[in-house]
Amino acid sequence: MNFAENLKKLRKDFRYTQKDLAEKLKLNQSNISDWENGISRPDYENLIKLADIFDVSIDELLGRE
Repeated sequence: MNFAENLKKLRKDFRYTQKDLAEKLKLNQSNISDWENGISRPDYENLIKLADIFDVSIDELLGRE
């Protein structure tokens, strides 16, 4: 699984909407949508925050094994 797919799956597993996740990261919902659709990727600081929110490693979040 790639980053976009992982993010969407984790978000749904935690029952967060894109808006919920955006609020936790202090971003716009469009940022989350862009990440989930593979249009863009988060910067390093937001990758760390996402990994913390979902209690996964950055490698796991990025789809690396």
